Amino acid sequence: MEALVWSQRLVAVLLLVAVGLPLLRSDHWTVRILDYPRSQKLVLVAGCLLAGLFSPAPSTVDHVLQGLLVLALIYLCWLVRPYTPLARPMLQRVRPHEDERTLHLLVCNVLQHNRAYARMAALIAERDPDVVFLLETDAEWQQGIAPAVAHLEHRIAVPLANTYGLLFCSRFPIERHQVRYLIDEEVPSIVADLRYGDRTIRLHGLHPTPPVPQENPESTERDAEVLLVGREAKECPYPVIVMGDLNDVAWSHTTRLFLRISGLLDPRRGRGMFSTFHARFPLFRWPLDHFFVSGHFRLVDMRVERQVGSDHLPIALSLVLRSEDERKAMKPDASDLQEATEKIAEGQESGDAVN
Repeated sequence: MEALVWSQRLVAVLLLVAVGLPLLRSDHWTVRILDYPRSQKLVLVAGCLLAGLFSPAPSTVDHVLQGLLVLALIYLCWLVRPYTPLARPMLQRVRPHEDERTLHLLVCNVLQHNRAYARMAALIAERDPDVVFLLETDAEWQQGIAPAVAHLEHRIAVPLANTYGLLFCSRFPIERHQVRYLIDEEVPSIVADLRYGDRTIRLHGLHPTPPVPQENPESTERDAEVLLVGREAKECPYPVIVMGDLNDVAWSHTTRLFLRISGLLDPRRGRGMFSTFHARFPLFRWPLDHFFVSGHFRLVDMRVERQVGSDHLPIALSLVLRSEDERKAMKPDASDLQEATEKIAEGQESGDAVN
C-alpha cells in the first residue's frame, strides 16, 4: 500500500512539472514540447485527482499535492476552454448567399516518405477544393500528385528533399507571389495574392521547423517566422489567410501572441480543437495544422479529413468574403509588440548563425 501511495505522489509531481514548465519563457525544446499535450495533461491531472480521493489516511504532503493539482486542472481548463463549444466563436458561421462564391481550402502535411499519392488524390477529387496547399512535397510527390491537381492550373511549386518542400495550387489566378526564406535558407514559405472575383486576397503558407532535437533544439526560429508573418498580416491592405503546419498548438503562448499581433481570427475557437497530428494515435493528437483569417471572412465549414497515409490529417476550411469586422480580433498591448519584435530579432539572428 505504501508503494502505491508513493507512486501516486510521484505521478502527481511529474504532472505538476509538466504543467508548470511551459510557463517558463524558455525556447528550449524540452520546455516547448510540453505545450502540445495540454488536453492529455488535463485528463491525466483529473485522473490523478480522482485517485487521490481514495488515498487512505492522506498526509499533509498529499493534501498539498491535491491542492496544486486542483490549481493545475483549473489552469489547463482555462487554456483549453477557448477551443471547445463552451467558448464564444471568434469567426461567425454563416450560410452563403445565392450570389456568393464559397472559397474552399485544403491543407495537408503529406509526410514526404509517404508515397500513397492515390489516397491524397482521391480526397482532392472528392472535396474539389479551390486551393490546395501540400507540405513536405519533394519532386516525387509533386510528380505523383500532378494528375489530381491538373485542374488547379495556377501553381507555386517548391520541391525539396529536406521535408520542407511546398506545393500550392489554386483555381483562382495568382496575381503575384513570392517564395521566401524568412528565417532559414532551407525552410521556404509562400505568400500569394489571388484574384477572387473582383477582390484580391492574400494567402500565406508556412511550415516552420518544430522544436525537437532532430530538427531544431529551440523554438526561436519557429516563433520568429510565425510572428513575422503575423506582423505582415496586420499591415496587409487585403483580406488575409495564414495556413499551414505551424508546428505549434492553438493554445500556446506564441499562437496567442500571433493572434494579438496579427489581428487575425482563429476559426477553431468556440468550435473544437480540430486536432490533426498524430494521425495514427487518436489519444496522442493535437492541433498542429492551422487556418487564421482576417475579419473580412465568415465561416461556412471546417473539418478534419480522413487519413491519407501521412502522420498528419488533412484539414479543410470553407469561407465567404464579406465586409471587414474586427470586433472579435484580439488586440496587442505594448508588451506584446515589444515581445514580438524581440522574438523576431532573436529568430533572425539564430537563422543567420545557422546559415
